[in-house]
Amino acid sequence: MTKVFASDSTHMDLIPLASAQKDNQEIPAYQRRFHVMAKPGGSKCNIDCQYCFYLHKEDLLHQPQQPRMDDATLERFIKSYIESQDGDEIVFSWQGGEPTLLGLDYFRKIVELQKQYQPAHATIQNDLQTNGILLDDEWCRFLKAEHFLVGLSIDGPQPLHDKYRLTRNGKPTFHLVMDAVACLKKHEVPFNALAVINRHNAKYPLEVYRFLTRELGATYVQFTPCVESVTFRTTAPQFWNDNESPRIGEAASKPGHPESVVTDWSVNPDDWGNFLIEVFNEWVNNDLGRVLVNLFETAVAQTMGQPSQLCVTAEFCGKGLAIEHDGSVYSCDHYVYPEYRVGNIHQHQLNEMVFSTRQETFGMSKRDSLPQACKSCDHLKLCWGECPKNRIIRTADGEAGLNYLCSGLKKFYDYAAPILVGISVMLQQQEQTQADNRE
Repeated sequence: MTKVFASDSTHMDLIPLASAQKDNQEIPAYQRRFHVMAKPGGSKCNIDCQYCFYLHKEDLLHQPQQPRMDDATLERFIKSYIESQDGDEIVFSWQGGEPTLLGLDYFRKIVELQKQYQPAHATIQNDLQTNGILLDDEWCRFLKAEHFLVGLSIDGPQPLHDKYRLTRNGKPTFHLVMDAVACLKKHEVPFNALAVINRHNAKYPLEVYRFLTRELGATYVQFTPCVESVTFRTTAPQFWNDNESPRIGEAASKPGHPESVVTDWSVNPDDWGNFLIEVFNEWVNNDLGRVLVNLFETAVAQTMGQPSQLCVTAEFCGKGLAIEHDGSVYSCDHYVYPEYRVGNIHQHQLNEMVFSTRQETFGMSKRDSLPQACKSCDHLKLCWGECPKNRIIRTADGEAGLNYLCSGLKKFYDYAAPILVGISVMLQQQEQTQADNRE
């Protein structure tokens, strides 16, 4: 199995922060690795996806009309991020909003600053998550020359993509994204497909998967389930009223109900389970070893006893933070709320914030706050309660903190677990054969 490389906050070593010896002792390099999702343009975007979890930050964080990380803040971030990493590869991820709105010269400046502070022992990599609308020949020549990996947001074939991903005046964007695909391919810029699985396209798993892998030609696919609390614009995760949360299986625990705990466009948890099963079958039978699907790759790795490659399925989190245009750092990309602001780059070094007691508590609580139903689940070590921001329902006996996607995830793991074991055995046999041949 190849460790996947995604243009999100998941490519990191997910090791419990508490295991690091911090009291006047050097933290080993492999434990110091962390990742920061940089949002130098804030939440500003040139399209208006109905399901976007970030557009509202403009009001929540009182961002200026044209948010932009100034030169001093950008330089301080790049310098601190490089100095805080001990590994031989340093990965910068640029997101938004839509980061290309900052302009190509801004990214040329980013590369110049990276080269200025790049240590001799390390290589620097960049990935850019974009809707692709502004990509043209000049952009793609730059991305190719500077070895950027592009994460391109696309939700499937045109009818599915254009359901929620529209321009500011309500027009479809699919054809614009496909123009970007053509330009990326023309200039041989590597790109991954990032698909948000929502209430609508979840019902068409094979159409989505086959489009992304056959028509688009993506060999890495990242599926992200759309789960948004109805209060996501104003209420930070874990600050909602647990007593008002529905129990698993109740009508209000699924989208479409007038008292639903989630938005209408959130994926139905049972549809999510069916989506994963259908795509998993297609992947196992036709694309195993050729196409990397983030959720399946890490499930195989975990079945083999290796650490999760994704923060959402890891035992702990806390090593995937986000930095906003003003230098404010937040516990996670999905926790950019005032309650989860851990500091500012102008007052603290990044490693001070990452390895702070506050952030350590945040990361450890992913495991420590699990309800008993999760702790006794057969699939605990594949799931670990998924992302804490989705723990918005209660268990059947009323305990708070159950993941909204639980029923779908359980359905998928029930189905996939024996197949995952078979894949793991096959891979281990292949590794042993290769080792024997080398001797």
